[in-house]
Amino acid sequence: MQGRLRVHPRVDLLIAIAAILALPVLGAAAPTSLQRYTIVPSESQVIYRVGETLFREGNRYNLAVGVTNAVKGEILVDRTNPRNSRIGTITVDISTFRTDNPRRDNAIRERWLESARFPIAEFRPTTIQGLPSAYTEGREVTLQVTGDLKIRDVTRPTTFSVTVKLEGDRLTGTATGMIRMTDFGFDPPSILGILRAENEVEIEFRFVARRAP
Repeated sequence: MQGRLRVHPRVDLLIAIAAILALPVLGAAAPTSLQRYTIVPSESQVIYRVGETLFREGNRYNLAVGVTNAVKGEILVDRTNPRNSRIGTITVDISTFRTDNPRRDNAIRERWLESARFPIAEFRPTTIQGLPSAYTEGREVTLQVTGDLKIRDVTRPTTFSVTVKLEGDRLTGTATGMIRMTDFGFDPPSILGILRAENEVEIEFRFVARRAP
């Protein structure tokens, strides 16, 4: 027939497929609903623990403990499908760590860790293992969280063991892990005839996060 546009059969098939895909699917799951929880610095702590030998005190072993609450971050929770939950970047102002010895703190900030020059440490989670398939109010969940930890100008993959509990609009948890100072480009503190610190550092993060408006 004159004037009729002829369409190749393959084009007809593609048009039909496109039309089918455009139709709503009955019974399809609703889009994931993520609830945002923000870490509350005043109710949270980042703690480091480092063993050190004090030579002037008969080689006495001492555990140096530094604490700060200068931590920020967000956690996205999906109560409908917990395995969709995510952890955002966690940042810590490590220049604010305090121990029981101000001289130690100043030396760490200026000489070893150089946190006066590199004040912000970042942890960017990449995988979370152990998320449950169903949400239970108030249940404590154990996770393994792996990500990229940046201290100074060095980034290393790091894994933390984490326990979390969600009750209403309050999310609480604790994360623990071990790092080595030399992996991040600085040597353990050492003062000839006075003290020598170990290379390994235990990191503990106790946090409270509340649901954002």
